[in-house]
Amino acid sequence: MTAQVLSVSIPSGAEAHPTQAAAPTGTKIWIAVIGSTLGAFMAVLNIQIVNASLADIQGAIGAGIDDGGWISTAYLIAEIVVIPLSAWLAKVFSLRAYLLVNAILFLVFSVACAFAANLGQMIVLRAVQGFTGGVLIPMAFTIIITLLPKAKQPIGLALFALSATFAPAIGPTIGGYLTENWGWQYIFYVNLVPGGIMVAMLWFSLERSPLQLSLLKQGDWAGIVTMAIGLAALQTVLEEGNKDDWFGSPFIVRLSIVAAVALSAFLVVELTATNPLLNLRLLVRRNFGFGILANFLLGIALYSSVFILPVYLARIQGYNAEQIGAVLAWTGLPQLVLIPLVPRLIQRFDARAVIAIGFALFAASNFMNIHMTELTAADQLLWPNIVRAVGQALVFAPLSAVATAGIEPENAGSASALFNMMRNLGGAIGIAALQTFLTKREQYHSNILTTPVSVFEPATRERIGELTSYFLHHGVSDWATAQHKAIVAIALRVRQQANVMAFGDTFYLLGIVLLAALVATLLLKKAGPLSGGGAH
Repeated sequence: MTAQVLSVSIPSGAEAHPTQAAAPTGTKIWIAVIGSTLGAFMAVLNIQIVNASLADIQGAIGAGIDDGGWISTAYLIAEIVVIPLSAWLAKVFSLRAYLLVNAILFLVFSVACAFAANLGQMIVLRAVQGFTGGVLIPMAFTIIITLLPKAKQPIGLALFALSATFAPAIGPTIGGYLTENWGWQYIFYVNLVPGGIMVAMLWFSLERSPLQLSLLKQGDWAGIVTMAIGLAALQTVLEEGNKDDWFGSPFIVRLSIVAAVALSAFLVVELTATNPLLNLRLLVRRNFGFGILANFLLGIALYSSVFILPVYLARIQGYNAEQIGAVLAWTGLPQLVLIPLVPRLIQRFDARAVIAIGFALFAASNFMNIHMTELTAADQLLWPNIVRAVGQALVFAPLSAVATAGIEPENAGSASALFNMMRNLGGAIGIAALQTFLTKREQYHSNILTTPVSVFEPATRERIGELTSYFLHHGVSDWATAQHKAIVAIALRVRQQANVMAFGDTFYLLGIVLLAALVATLLLKKAGPLSGGGAH
């Protein structure tokens, strides 16, 4: 275990002298794990908690609907760029200094966001908040798989699962409640108390170690630059593509070319560099490669389901942010009970079976929603949400354990960066694809439903007559106006039904994605006793 501890406390390339960094005690290790996972939880929470209150924020700072999307986009771009950089920067500045400075800055810029006076200020502040918050996610994962002995890693990964699956699910609930009852500024203030606890825990538990600024000269700068440009361009394309009609927009076309060229160059650089930023060769290892694939697909389903349900509830049912949060709470709250039990499950059963059951339940929860009607609301969504919560709780910790079993300490940073980056990237790709899919399917169903609704059809003429009579008896005195309102009412009804059917199709698609993740899980090989020793 000493070697594992020193792999984090002492940057790679430094000599492991006792005077440089002392090994933390068992208690300190757990305090570091809990503190860092609390930070990861807040970083992920700040994606969804802001999305739930975006309309209120836009109104307060005078941002339009289209431009307001950059409040979330800026955070996501910065976060996804810094995740793969964090392992190297932690070596340069030491884990303790790097993590503490970014944790404190995350809190500072969280509060600053509440005082933003206009869109420009908010975008800059959210970008810096995302850059500092993005550090907290991979560093927590790295601490778990390097500081903890193999026997205790499933417990640490279960804690981390609270940030990976519970935080996105509970974000709209917290955001909706705070916005409706206290004001949108409190979605940023809410970070202060847990953030203060996080900083105190990290300050106490992380051992001091020397900075290695000389590593800046040896940095994989070609990889850093191509990766940052490529990921930033790709994230922008994914966030803005649907709004700008994808490749119908010259801006999206240019950014797509930039992303493709930069990311291709990044792959070449990483596979040929002497000291690459990320060890991409880890992907050819069977369990890590298929684990990454399953995790990528999990990201698609996880973030897309959290995106699509609020859109449905707002568009079809007219729910406000607090009501939407109350519905989504049943996707999050059961995980608080279930996730702590997962380490015991993978002690008694093959972790691959637990993962497979989790993906199967998550897929089933989506298939339960494919026959939605306009009457599908909170009560009808309760059981699908509970099944989804059970499935999500069973997936992440054992998947992380199997995928990272046998990863050497020197590769822990790359493994953490790749695992977390691909889940976030899956979420970005999933949401972008789902927005376009939802629009296209609504148009498809609208065309199908509109065909038989013709004024030449007796049933349509009869319905127009009934509605015209209704409006004439309810405050409309002019027959032509009443008939026009009747035709509009029928058109709105057709559009509503087309929308509901399109939402059903999106859940069907998410179910298929999760079945693909289930197949990837079946290709994993048994990693050994995850709770009882190293799995190499």
